Amino acid sequence: MFLQITVKIQDYWFLHRIIKMKKLYGGVLVASLFMLFMLMFLRNGIMKTPIGQGYLTIPILVNGTNPLAWINPTVPPAIQNPEDHSKVISSDILVSSLFAGSNFSEDEQQALQTWKQLNHLIDHTQGLPSSAEAIKEAASAWNSLISSIEEQKYGRANDSSRTKEKQCPHFLNKMNSTELGNSSYKMQVPCGLTQGSSITVIGIPNGLLGNFRIDLTGEPLPGEPDPPIILHYNVRLHGDKITEDPVIVQNTWTIAHDWGEEDRCPSPTPEKVEKVDELEQCNKIVGKNISQLHTAGMHSRTSRQSLAAEEQSINRKYFPFKQGLPFVATLRVGSEGIQMTVDGKHITSFAFRETLEPWLVSEIKISGDLKLISILASGLPTSEDSEHIIDLESLKSSPISAQIALDLFIGVFSTANNFKRRMAVRRTWMQYNAVRSNKTAVRFFVGLHKSPIVNEELWREAQTYGDVQLMPFVDYYSLITWKTLAICIFGTQVSAKFVMKTDDDAFVRVDEVLDSLHKINVDHGLLYGLINSDSRPHRNTDSKWYISPEEWSEGTYPPWAHGPGYVVSLDIARTVAKKFRENHLKMFKLEDVAMGIWIADMKKEGVEVRYENENRVYPEGCKDGYVVAHYQGPREMLCLWQKLEEGKGAKCCGDRR
Repeated sequence: MFLQITVKIQDYWFLHRIIKMKKLYGGVLVASLFMLFMLMFLRNGIMKTPIGQGYLTIPILVNGTNPLAWINPTVPPAIQNPEDHSKVISSDILVSSLFAGSNFSEDEQQALQTWKQLNHLIDHTQGLPSSAEAIKEAASAWNSLISSIEEQKYGRANDSSRTKEKQCPHFLNKMNSTELGNSSYKMQVPCGLTQGSSITVIGIPNGLLGNFRIDLTGEPLPGEPDPPIILHYNVRLHGDKITEDPVIVQNTWTIAHDWGEEDRCPSPTPEKVEKVDELEQCNKIVGKNISQLHTAGMHSRTSRQSLAAEEQSINRKYFPFKQGLPFVATLRVGSEGIQMTVDGKHITSFAFRETLEPWLVSEIKISGDLKLISILASGLPTSEDSEHIIDLESLKSSPISAQIALDLFIGVFSTANNFKRRMAVRRTWMQYNAVRSNKTAVRFFVGLHKSPIVNEELWREAQTYGDVQLMPFVDYYSLITWKTLAICIFGTQVSAKFVMKTDDDAFVRVDEVLDSLHKINVDHGLLYGLINSDSRPHRNTDSKWYISPEEWSEGTYPPWAHGPGYVVSLDIARTVAKKFRENHLKMFKLEDVAMGIWIADMKKEGVEVRYENENRVYPEGCKDGYVVAHYQGPREMLCLWQKLEEGKGAKCCGDRR
């Protein structure tokens, strides 16, 4: 939430001088600042002022992450607009609209085979964060998608140019510095971000302080005035209330939880700094004396000028941003968080926080004392134009026939804007003979997106390839257990002997999975995969996998199989579906552990369970001889498939080992 206060430059400088003297004036500071603000309001008023008229617009964050936050540490209660109450739609009406009948053809309904089977999800929200909100948001997204589909059916959207405009862009850029200038700048990101997306900013910190911010924000929830902030990247060249040294502060914000815990670089507790995507949360060089960083080079210098320069640099500390000097900074989305590099050096890493995921990003906002030269967002999620795909027919999946007995059904977790990952799966391990001959079937299980453009592209993709199952909820990570449930329901509907769960960044050697299942020769009570028999809940609240004692009170979990690839027999899948219908299924936000819990309950009820360990499932990457290799991008997937096609065997590719 921002309060925009417009003041004259000389007033701002006067305010800045007072703040610098805060240590001398102690408690008088707050009263003085309050009087000064009142004078500014009375004399100048709150107004929008064009750039270049001798005024500055000072964005003051009303929260704990701004250097001026101690002026007003409390946030006033939100003021409700009475007129808005008449526009509020009942949650029950919204949810019921998700499952209302629609005029879909038989082919169109192929993407909704499990949709109505999940109409009681609203009764299974306990233990799953943001689950009720995800269903309500999905209702809004679904109604928008239905309207778009009907428009196209009735010929009001047949204009090809309009269709092209609706497609997700691969990149976005703004290169003209005269247009960008010194004011805050916003760039819309219509289809969100995904792993591999990056945002590159070129700018020069300027103004009185040189402080600036980069915010990645999402769409506001229905009825909420402010959007969530997936990443707040705040550069403070002159420190803040905690330190006088330059510092980078990273955080998140939601209207429900306000500001989260700050990640600071340099960290006040460097011994506790963890890694994100194998990179440090804060590079150790930040905040270190430059003389210490270049000791070896300094000893080799002998000139008088060099010695003088060395003496001047003794007390200088390394910081990647400097007032008046240009920088090139890139935010890159990884599998666990967002990395920042500045002028080629890795500086910070920020782990994703619960329900704040990269696909949610809808806007990039840059503000503060910064001359913005250019901004480029690249590697954005976009789908392939089916008109230009040569091998289109070979990538399509046939409807599953009731007359053909399936040996294996594979459900793949995927997020709506992961278009490239799904195409990589279609071009690689979905080309196994077992899949093409319909002895094995593969379907992607995908929740709805907040972006209408993404949902429209997803619908077209589902109709083109016939392998997408839409889920009646918005796709938060904390809700993936619902997808496991949907896979069990689908596997039961098609009566597959075995049901497998995997991810869209996992390479599955389908032939090896089938061969292993044949050798095991067990078709009841089976859990096959990389079995973990002695794991404990994460009690660290900062962990992505944090589990509170209320969610799981015991010290250990029952045996479970790692999520990138595991198989259950049909009887287990059928029991999961049955318990869901009877409202006897305990929901747990870690889907692979949830399956282990469900199977443990079945075991207590008399089911004879066989845990079959497969050491060739690699949840953290790839190793030669793999059966399932996780964290493989589209390029790695194509490379792995090519090696198999060339007879080189299960050899890994690239750096994701």
